Amino acid sequence: MLREPKVLLFLFGAFWSTFAADALGDWWKDTFIYQIYPRSFKDSNGDGVGDLNGITSKLEHLVDIGVSTAWLSPIFVSPMVDFGYDIANFTDIDPIFGTLKDFERLTAKAKTLGLKVVLDFVPNHSSDKHPSFQKSIQRIKPYDEYYVWKDGKIVNGTRQPPNNWLSGFQGSAWEWNAQRGQYYLHQFAVGQPDLNYRSAALRKEMENVLAFWIARGADGFRIDAIALLFEDEGLRDEPVIPNTGLPPTDSGNLEHIYTRDLPEVYEVLKSWRKSVDVLGGDKKILLTEAYTTIPLAMKYYESGGIPMNFVFITNLTGSSKNRDFKRNIDRWLSSMPRGSYAANWVVGNHDNHRAASRFGRNRADQLSMLAGVLPGVGIIYNGDEIGMEDTSLTWDQTVDPAGCNAGPNKYSQYSRDPERTPYQWDNTISAGFSESNRTWLPVNPNYKTLNLLRQKMTVTSHYAVFKKLVGLKKLPVMKTGTAEVILMENNILGVVRRLPDASPVVLLINFSDINVVVDASTWLNVPEELNVYVVSVGVDIAAGTRVNATAFKIPPAASVILV
Repeated sequence: MLREPKVLLFLFGAFWSTFAADALGDWWKDTFIYQIYPRSFKDSNGDGVGDLNGITSKLEHLVDIGVSTAWLSPIFVSPMVDFGYDIANFTDIDPIFGTLKDFERLTAKAKTLGLKVVLDFVPNHSSDKHPSFQKSIQRIKPYDEYYVWKDGKIVNGTRQPPNNWLSGFQGSAWEWNAQRGQYYLHQFAVGQPDLNYRSAALRKEMENVLAFWIARGADGFRIDAIALLFEDEGLRDEPVIPNTGLPPTDSGNLEHIYTRDLPEVYEVLKSWRKSVDVLGGDKKILLTEAYTTIPLAMKYYESGGIPMNFVFITNLTGSSKNRDFKRNIDRWLSSMPRGSYAANWVVGNHDNHRAASRFGRNRADQLSMLAGVLPGVGIIYNGDEIGMEDTSLTWDQTVDPAGCNAGPNKYSQYSRDPERTPYQWDNTISAGFSESNRTWLPVNPNYKTLNLLRQKMTVTSHYAVFKKLVGLKKLPVMKTGTAEVILMENNILGVVRRLPDASPVVLLINFSDINVVVDASTWLNVPEELNVYVVSVGVDIAAGTRVNATAFKIPPAASVILV
C-alpha cells in the first residue's frame, strides 16, 4: 500500500509543541468559542425576538457544555436593515435587545461563571441613519470625510456611478445622494454606507468604540468584514470575470482587487491591537473575519489578530473526500507564521448553512469533532452543538436583505435566514425560545424531536458528543502535543495527537458510505488496543469500549475518537 509521506506532518507536530509554551497567556487557547446570534437565542419578554436578558438567563448552558467564550453578533442601535450589521450608534444597545445596564449585568454574570464575552465590531460601514452620515451629507467637518463619496461620471449625457463596483447584496455599490450631490459607496445594503479609513478622525473615533466596550466588560472583538476597510484611491474598475453564470447584478462577476485585501487594512489592525493592549487587564482577542486567500489571511496573525479559518465552510462540502480535508487542514497549519499558536476551525456561523445541512445528518458531528481534535480554537455556532438544521422558508417568510434583493426566483440561493431561526431549547411553544407563537423567523418544525432538553436526556446525542469534545481539549496532549493528519486507505482520514508518556488521541473519519475495516495501529503508529472516547451520533459503539486498532471497523459516514 502506498502511504502519505509523513515528513511534513511531523514538522507540524514540532511546530505546535514549540508554540504552546509561548501562548499560555492567551485565555482562548485550546477552547471552544460559542457564537450567539442574539435575535434567535432566547426571548425574555415575549416579543418574538431574542435579547440580552434572554442570553443572560441561558449562560449556564455555555458553562454546562464547557465553552470558554460567548461571542455576540451585533446588539447595537440599528434600524435593522441588515439585522444589526447596520449600526446607527456604535456605543449603545438597541432597545430590541435591552439596555447598557442589561449588557453590564450580562458581562458581570458571565465573569462570575468564568466566561469571556466577545462582541461583534462592525468597522467597515455604519447605518445611513447614523448621525455621522447625516453630517457627512451636509459636509460638516470632520464628518464630511467619514464616508466614501465620489462624483458620478457623465456618459452620453446621463449620470452614472463612478465605476463598476458591485454590492454584495446585488446591484451597484454606489448610491446617489441628491443633497450632497455625490455618490456614496456601500459594499452591502444601500442603508450601509462604507466608512472612510483614510480619515484620521474616523479612525480615532472607531478606536474609542473599542475602548468604550472594553470598559464595560468586553474581552475582545470579532471584527466583521475587515478585508473591505480600504478601497483603491483611484476607484478603478474591477476586472470582469467572464462566464460566471451569475446574474449581472452579482458581485461575484468581479475580481475584487480594488475593494478587498488592500495593504492598509493590516496597518489599521496593528493600530487596534496596540490601542486595546494599552487598556490593561487580560489580553483581548481580535478575531478577524476575512473570506480571503490563506497567504492574505496569515497577515492578520502578523498584525495582531487571529484570522477566522473558514476552510470547513468555503472549501469543503458533504461530497469532499479525505484528501480534500487533509489538503485544507495542512495548508492552514503549514502557512501559519512562527509564533502564532491560535489556529482555529469555524464549524458554522450565521452567514452560512448549518453544518448538519451542509454535510448531512449522518455527518453533523464531523466538523465539531475535527475542531475538537485539531490544534487551536474551535468556533461553534449556537445550535450546531445539538445538530440543528436549516429551516426551509418561503419567499413570504424571507427577511434577509441578501435574499430579498435577489427576488422571489433566486432568494433561496442567497438568503441567510434558514440558519438563523430560533434556538430549539425544548418541545414547548416556539421551542422554548419565546412565550409567543410569533417569532421574528419561524421555528424549525423539527423542534419537537430536535431540541436541547431531549438531547440532555439521551446518552447518544449531539449535545453529549460536543460536551466530550470540549472536555478533550483540556487534556495535556491536546494542549502541547504534536498533530498529524494522515490519509488512510478506503477514504479514511486519521488525525493523531501525541505527547511523550501520554496516551495518543486518535480521530478516524469514514468519508465513504460503507463499513471500512482499517489497521489504524499500523497506519497511525498507535497501540494495538485503544478505548472508544466518543463517536458521532448514529454509530452503535459504546464509549469506553476496548477495540482492536489493527482491525477496526468504522461504520459509514462515522467519526470516532479513540484514546
